[in-house]
Amino acid sequence: MEFSAPNAQILTFDRKNHSDEALLKLYESLIVPRRIEEKMLILLRQGRISKWFSGWGQEAISIGAVNALNSDEFILPMHRNLGIFTGRNLPLERLFAQFQGKKSGFTKGRDRSFHFGSIEHHILGMISHLGPQLAIADGIGLAHKLSKEKKVTLVFSGDGASSEGDFHEGLNVAAVWKLPVIFVVEHNGYGLSTPSEEQFAFKYFTEKGPGYGMEAVRVQGNNVLDVYDTILRLAEDIRENPRPVLVEAITFRMRGHEEASGTKYVPKHLMEEWAQLDPVDNYEAYLESIGVLDAATKEKLNQKVKKAINDGLEIAFAEEPITPNLEEELADVYAPFSQEVIAPKGPSTEKRFIDAISDGLRQSMEKYPNLILMGQDIGEYGGVFKITDGFKVKFGGDRVRNTPLCESAIIGAGLGLSIKGYKAMVEMQFADFVSVGFNQIVNNLAKIHYRWGQQADVVIRMPTGAGTAAGPFHSQSNEAWFFHTPGLKIVYPSNPHDAKGLLNAALEDPNPYLYFEHKLLYRSISGSVPENYYTVEVGKAALAQEGNQVSIITYGMGVHWAIKAVEEMGISADILDLRTLLPWDQEAVAATVKKTGKVIFLQEDTLTGGIGAEICAWISEHCFKDLDAPVMREGSLDTPVPFAPNLEKQFLPTERFKGKLRELVEF
Repeated sequence: MEFSAPNAQILTFDRKNHSDEALLKLYESLIVPRRIEEKMLILLRQGRISKWFSGWGQEAISIGAVNALNSDEFILPMHRNLGIFTGRNLPLERLFAQFQGKKSGFTKGRDRSFHFGSIEHHILGMISHLGPQLAIADGIGLAHKLSKEKKVTLVFSGDGASSEGDFHEGLNVAAVWKLPVIFVVEHNGYGLSTPSEEQFAFKYFTEKGPGYGMEAVRVQGNNVLDVYDTILRLAEDIRENPRPVLVEAITFRMRGHEEASGTKYVPKHLMEEWAQLDPVDNYEAYLESIGVLDAATKEKLNQKVKKAINDGLEIAFAEEPITPNLEEELADVYAPFSQEVIAPKGPSTEKRFIDAISDGLRQSMEKYPNLILMGQDIGEYGGVFKITDGFKVKFGGDRVRNTPLCESAIIGAGLGLSIKGYKAMVEMQFADFVSVGFNQIVNNLAKIHYRWGQQADVVIRMPTGAGTAAGPFHSQSNEAWFFHTPGLKIVYPSNPHDAKGLLNAALEDPNPYLYFEHKLLYRSISGSVPENYYTVEVGKAALAQEGNQVSIITYGMGVHWAIKAVEEMGISADILDLRTLLPWDQEAVAATVKKTGKVIFLQEDTLTGGIGAEICAWISEHCFKDLDAPVMREGSLDTPVPFAPNLEKQFLPTERFKGKLRELVEF
């Protein structure tokens, strides 16, 4: 199947009841991205810009959409939607500075071309992975629905990106939750060089809509009036009757995926056919034919646009290259937040680990009316571990939301909620399942503030750990996957008091958190927990036990293993519970090493590449003069977590740790 042009060689326009002024406004809006395209291709050849992703021939889709929505409604564009940015009147000098990696660009030189957002202009830019945008749009749409705002969110996808799982998840969640989101698929025939027939086995995306239970509409994407009228009609209806709609815009990519790739893989006759359907030339000819656009007006508007472009470029090119500032680079990794620790007040009671978590979550829901909980089976069922049991009755189904089986979409929706000022808690049924939401965490949540200053107020709860004979997919310790990712914060409590206080602290902080909670501790330990709301300091370790022979640095279940081991072996040990893994407490580590001169790191995670490796390396580098023995570490075997109890017992480090601890003490 070849992606051929429609039979009609000339686009047919219908002005309906649009005024001459409205038609001319669309024309001016349409020529801005085209004239920028023309200029950028010249600059690219001159070597004055490094890369360009062209939307030549697809401008009518962006311009029709951006003019059809209200200026305070979010649009999530892709890299061929220059018209969205110009249509929202972003200052051209900043846009061009962004393209050149200058400081006055929207990402301070930290990201490229269209990979940015601007809350002021209600634009949320893409990341290179394409599909995750759809879930973020779901989150924004959910926020509109929860706030009872009659607003629409519009998100773009290409036909190539529709092959990603995020496309399916984004549409499915929107359909199930009846979210006011318009999904626009720019069906342009190719994903880089791969033609549509090698991406999917259907002809039109309008065939997919009914499968998701949503309306699907097809428009001629090169006809700016068709796009504008369709989006305008749908948006007006969706504001009153919230629901998602899939809009397929048929168009063609007239230039390469990016300029270096060229278009040699495209049959020549297709380029010739689609060139006759050029959205700018055809609309211009139509306006001339009905007497709305004359030569003088055409010249005046084009000169106005060209002057604005040249003026913007002059300012951007005159700006000096960025002078790196180390302090600023490091400071912008996290959204600004200074924790004010809330000390416990009032009585304490004995609580199990699981009840302390539930208690903290409940009190945070009471403290923050904008906190939304999302996860599989967390509603009526109360979650597989019953932490949210009774929450739906108390807080309602809008705030305690059962989700489809789609971790990526729900994490992305959490980010969308954050963009609209909500807080989100996402529960992984098991920490193992976070792998299918990995991209949203490490590339969206973790990087978004560093890239363009947007906070990601999302906490992901991670039931983790082995010891329950649950096998390789319900027992993993995967905190090290995320420890390497700047922009995240990671907490891992070992006792009920810290479990409640650290969860409350994580939910206060506008930065993205991974909150690890060991499943085996849920009902096996209890402790004194203050009844009232309080927080524990993030980034601060605590001594679980004091001694003078050796320092054991650990976290989570490792704390309990260490306490038991030193008791059985009659060893006097400092047991330092990290509590926070990112950022970890270097001062506390240095203090205990200096005190005993002997240190071993204990982790439940597999040994190679774990958190212990990093901290032991840091100790060797920064505390060498205080050491009286080699820095040691112990962890689980470098195998997947086995199912059979005897195999799992061998896998875990408890016995090996005792032997190594004895070796260290006797060194």
